[in-house]
Amino acid sequence: MEDGKRVETTGGIQASLSGRYAVALFDLARDGKTLDTVAASLAALKAALAESADFKGLVNSPVLSRDAAGKTIAAVASSMSLDPLTTNFLGVLAQNRRLSQLPAIIRAYETLLSNHKGEVRAEVTSAHPLDAGQVSALQQGLRARVGRDVALDAKVDPAILGGLVVKIGSQMIDSSIRTRLNSLAHAMKG
Repeated sequence: MEDGKRVETTGGIQASLSGRYAVALFDLARDGKTLDTVAASLAALKAALAESADFKGLVNSPVLSRDAAGKTIAAVASSMSLDPLTTNFLGVLAQNRRLSQLPAIIRAYETLLSNHKGEVRAEVTSAHPLDAGQVSALQQGLRARVGRDVALDAKVDPAILGGLVVKIGSQMIDSSIRTRLNSLAHAMKG
């Protein structure tokens, strides 16, 4: 893709409200040559949403006024040392009462960035956190399978007991112990 052209919106990203916000943020970041900086800020926000019930409550609160939400999100952005574009973007979301769309906007931005880089995104669920060596090996294996670089979104779910569940687009590779045990139990029933 050449600079100056609008980003490809494969998969209907632009059809949703969160997708339109993500495309706007992506276009601004691309024009300002801050794609990776914004991605790092969004990754920090994504981690904060996963780890902090208070932050998640702020983002999803319907009772906060626009001004209160804007001031609070500005303070959060400052304390997290987010880049100026992301900070301004969060202010726009607060003023438009769209902070609740933040998780979907982050996912859409990640997809747009991966498409821009020629990567495919894979959602990987494991029973325990993967170390850097395991992530690298998994990326190499998936690259060999799909023929493109793979960006991983790693999640931990102890309920799968062991193994991995990998989703790439509409494809799912489930090698979790939970699924294998369920298959065995079903086969034994007859």
